[in-house]
Amino acid sequence: MTWDTIILGAGAAGMMCATQSGERTLVMDHAKAAGEKIRISGGGRCNFTNMYAGPENFLSGNPHFCKSALSRYTQWDFLDMVTRHGIAYHEKTLGQLFCDNSAKDIIAMLRAEMAQAGSELWLETQILTVGHNGTRFTVDIEKSGRRETLTCQNLVLATGGKSIPKMGATGLAYDIARQFGLKITDTRAGLVPFTFSDGRFKAISGVAHPVRATANGTTFDEAMLFTHRGLSGPAMLQISSYWQESQPISINLFPDSDPFEELRTRRQVQGRRNLTTELATLLPSRLVDHLASEMDLSGNLADQSDEALHGLCDALKNWEMVPSGTEGYRTAEVTLGGIDTDGLSSKTMEAKAMPGLYVIGEVADVTGWLGGFNFQWAWSSGWAAGQAIAQRPKV
Repeated sequence: MTWDTIILGAGAAGMMCATQSGERTLVMDHAKAAGEKIRISGGGRCNFTNMYAGPENFLSGNPHFCKSALSRYTQWDFLDMVTRHGIAYHEKTLGQLFCDNSAKDIIAMLRAEMAQAGSELWLETQILTVGHNGTRFTVDIEKSGRRETLTCQNLVLATGGKSIPKMGATGLAYDIARQFGLKITDTRAGLVPFTFSDGRFKAISGVAHPVRATANGTTFDEAMLFTHRGLSGPAMLQISSYWQESQPISINLFPDSDPFEELRTRRQVQGRRNLTTELATLLPSRLVDHLASEMDLSGNLADQSDEALHGLCDALKNWEMVPSGTEGYRTAEVTLGGIDTDGLSSKTMEAKAMPGLYVIGEVADVTGWLGGFNFQWAWSSGWAAGQAIAQRPKV
């Protein structure tokens, strides 16, 4: 069968591309349903974009690469589509926009836009081999027990990265990209919880607290969650994308206040109270119990000199530790690294050395922060490629 465009991957980027790429577009995926990562995102409500999305919210070997697509298809453009389909949404925190009802509303919207554009969707389709016959791309597939070869002028890699393999994530797009001469930068899990081999936080699993977290010179102010395996929560997920193995992370337990002045004032009024008792009014009590095993929190508040209080507060504002590692792709929300953007056009997402081959979404070396930024990259890069394909002369 002959198609103008075949898109490998029915996720956010792939479906978005199919809304723009013109007729005779086929989207295929091995999953039973389209947009599975959309469905589970945001606790089932889909944090579909961020009001403050910009190039500064993305990591890449080339930090300038994402600028063109993000500026030509913005969060406001996607919001126009959401509004046009009557999907109710709300801002949660830090510009994060969620569906009021269900993430399935976003999937239905994209499916409707694809149908209107004349695109076709094949699910439960296995990709066997991909090639090029000198004129067109060839895609050998198996569907419903039958094997066949498809051809197309334009081939779009939109299969995502390696994160959440239980949902079928593989490195397929990387293999195809290498086949056509594209380079792959080192990949690793991003937006992922930290682990500690000694299980040091088991006793306070479930405790959460707002912190300022720093790794490799990058800082985020958000919540941290202690788990049986280590540290999670938005702050930890954010800095995990910047952390390198064996590096320390630093946690400020008082990101918005000065514990020294607070404790010194309390010392004058109620100095006979235990230091741990007073700290438990400023921090979760179970966390204070844990800290007492690492720091000297003995004695009454009145026993603490200004110098001792300064030392304690510095320790609480610069609590440093070295994680054993992360939970890896099993729970990672994204894959860092990927297809090297030096081999792609930032305007069209087309491979410079292989006309007609496009790379969009997570599979490219562009990774957003937590908070809707990765979805916005999917929308923007998918739109950019779709627009370019629609304008490309047919052969």
